[in-house]
Amino acid sequence: MKKLLVAIVMIAGVLGCGISTASAGLVAKVDLSAQTMTVIKNGRVMYRWPVSTARRGYVTPTGSWRAKRIHRMWHSRKYDMSPMPYSVFYHRGYAIHGTGAVSRLGRPASHGCVRLHTANAKIFYTMVRKMGMGNTRVVVQR
Repeated sequence: MKKLLVAIVMIAGVLGCGISTASAGLVAKVDLSAQTMTVIKNGRVMYRWPVSTARRGYVTPTGSWRAKRIHRMWHSRKYDMSPMPYSVFYHRGYAIHGTGAVSRLGRPASHGCVRLHTANAKIFYTMVRKMGMGNTRVVVQR
């Protein structure tokens, strides 16, 4: 009975985030309500970090995407060439990237991207490079 309960809880968790952990070796699960990002590697939680997502007037889209491209350093052409270190782009111009505005982490503050402490963004970027973009999924949910 205990094994059945554990299996049900695991299935519910997978269905709740909208992906199968078998479909991607690396998952970045962004919780907009909690302003956190949980990094899951091969089904095991590796990290949980505070993030900043879209502030009032902007949007961080919800959904599930594969990583599209990565850049050690990117500069936003849309927002005055703002630096975006360790960028992992996942949907249109949206990315997970480092920020110097660490005092704002844990609350909405961005134009829509998912901002991390730069040290954490470097860790995630390195994991994506190692696992591969095709094995990396970004899930953003409320």
